[in-house]
Formats: sequence, C-alpha cells, structure tokens
Amino acid sequence: MTDHTAIALCYIDLWNERTTSRRRELLSETWTADASYVDPLMKGDGQDGIDALIAGVQQRFPDFKFKLIGEPNGYGDHVRFSWGLGPEGVDSPIKGTDFAVLKDGRIRSITGFLDQVPAGA
Repeated sequence: MTDHTAIALCYIDLWNERTTSRRRELLSETWTADASYVDPLMKGDGQDGIDALIAGVQQRFPDFKFKLIGEPNGYGDHVRFSWGLGPEGVDSPIKGTDFAVLKDGRIRSITGFLDQVPAGA
C-alpha cells in the first residue's frame, strides 16, 4: 500500500532543501531516473532537469518555503496533494495542487496546477 502522506512530505522536503548535494540525494532516493515535472510555468525532464527547476524557484523566492496543505490522497500509483509556498508563519500567497504518478514507490511524474498566484509572482 502506498503511503500518500509520506510521498507528499518527501516531495515538499525536496523543494525546501537548499543544499545542492542533499537535494540531489533526495531526488535520487525518491524519483525515478526518467522522472518528469510539468506545470503551467515550467517543465523539467530527468533528475537534472527537476533539480534545475527547484534551484530556480529557490533563487526566485529565497525567503519562501513549501508546506503541505490538507491531507494527500490517491489510489494505486497515483497521489494528489496540495501545497503552499510563502514566508513561514503566514498564509501562503502561492498555492497549487500536484498529481504524482509513481513507479515502484518512487515519483515518476508530477503534473502541477497553480491554484493561486498573485500578480507579479
């Protein structure tokens, strides 16, 4: 049985990891080698492409952190969860919902949807 919450929390931890070597380690542990990520603003293929996306988001929003919103759910090898991105201690100004497809318990693909993005973000 897939632990939807554990998958989502690993995903959030990855996006919050600022140390490049540790982030690469987390990618290797929790994503497949041929993984992909896509949302309305960006796309990355393979662990190198995904790592570059994460580094770019961290550079653009240096004081923001990702957090899980609500309870992840899913069925089989599919997981859905919502997240917020913003300064700690306040309501996240940026929010989204991501859909993961797993392979052997690791993330193979993420399709992301942006639920709330303020102008200029």
